[in-house]
Amino acid sequence: MDSKTLYAKAQTLMPGGVNSPLRACRYVKSEPVFIERAKGAYVWDVEGRQYIDYVLSWGPQILGHCDPVVTEAAHKAVDLGSSYGAPCEGEVLLAEEISKLMPSMEMMRMVSSGTEATMSALRLARGYTGRSKVVKFIGNYHGHNDSFLAAAGSAAATVPGTPGVPEDIVKHTLLAHYNDLDAVENHFKESGDDIACVIVEPAAGNMGLVLPQPGFLEGLRACAHNTARCSSLTKSSPASVLTSAVPRSVTTSSRI
Repeated sequence: MDSKTLYAKAQTLMPGGVNSPLRACRYVKSEPVFIERAKGAYVWDVEGRQYIDYVLSWGPQILGHCDPVVTEAAHKAVDLGSSYGAPCEGEVLLAEEISKLMPSMEMMRMVSSGTEATMSALRLARGYTGRSKVVKFIGNYHGHNDSFLAAAGSAAATVPGTPGVPEDIVKHTLLAHYNDLDAVENHFKESGDDIACVIVEPAAGNMGLVLPQPGFLEGLRACAHNTARCSSLTKSSPASVLTSAVPRSVTTSSRI
C-alpha cells in the first residue's frame, strides 16, 4: 500500500493515525510518509522514494541504519531472548560504559522514551527538594508528561493548549521564553522557594534545534544557586535539568 492508503487506514485504528503527535506532520501541513526500509544515512518510503535521514529515530540511530557492528550485536542479543522484564548483565555493562564516558553521570536509570526520562527527573527533583514548581521554556518539548505540556514544542502542535491536563497541575509549571534570563530570574524572585528545577533543551524550531545563547545555561545555574542550598546542571539528551537543590549524582537519562 502507498502512504496515503496506509494513513487513511491508520486513522481508523490510531488517534490521528500515528503513535506520536509529531509523526502526523500537521505542523508542516503535510501527511505522514510511511517508511519501508533504511540503510546508512538514508530511508525509503513505501513508494520507493529515497530521503536523507536527518532525524535518525530522534537519536538512537546516530551511527546510521543497519550499522554492521550494531546489527551483529542486536542479533546476538535477540538470540538470547527479546525481553526479560528483569535485570541482566548487559544493562550493568552499558551503565558502566556511560559512566566512563560521562563521569558526571554518577547514577542513572535507563528508560524507553524521553517522556519517561523527564518524568523521572522531575519526580526526583520534587521528591528531594520538597518543592512543586518547574520552570520550562515555551517551544521546548520534553515529552507528554502533564507538567511539560504547557506551551510545548512542535511535537504537540497537533494538540492546542493543554486539553486533558488539570489546572491544578498546569499551575505548577512556570513558563519563560527561550533564552530569556530575565523571565527566569523573575520566577525565582517570586517563587524560588517552591521551584524544584528548570528543564531546558534546544528549542525544536521545526527540528532546526535552536541552541541556547552563550551564557544562558550559566545564567540559569546562577538563578538556581541564589535560592538553593546547592545547584547542579546536567547536560543530557533529550533534555537537561537544572536543579535548584539536587546533588550532583542526580541526572536525567537519555533514550537508550
